[in-house]
Amino acid sequence: MRSDEMPYWNHMNAGWGLPALLLSVLLAVTLVVLVAVLLRGSRARPEDKALRILDERFARGEIDQEEYERRRAALLE
Repeated sequence: MRSDEMPYWNHMNAGWGLPALLLSVLLAVTLVVLVAVLLRGSRARPEDKALRILDERFARGEIDQEEYERRRAALLE
């Protein structure tokens, strides 16, 4: 096949097929990893929730500092 028979072939874009494909794949993988990291980071661990509740109870005055520290130490073990 002669080059004049291939209407979209010219020497200006020769060789960009593979780099463009690799760049597209890299972009897609980066996007998937970013979404996965953001979704995983949004889930609170049970320990975090318990500590948050403990902090709130202490802030409201429902428990004193001694009990707060004892329970906090138990949660962080």
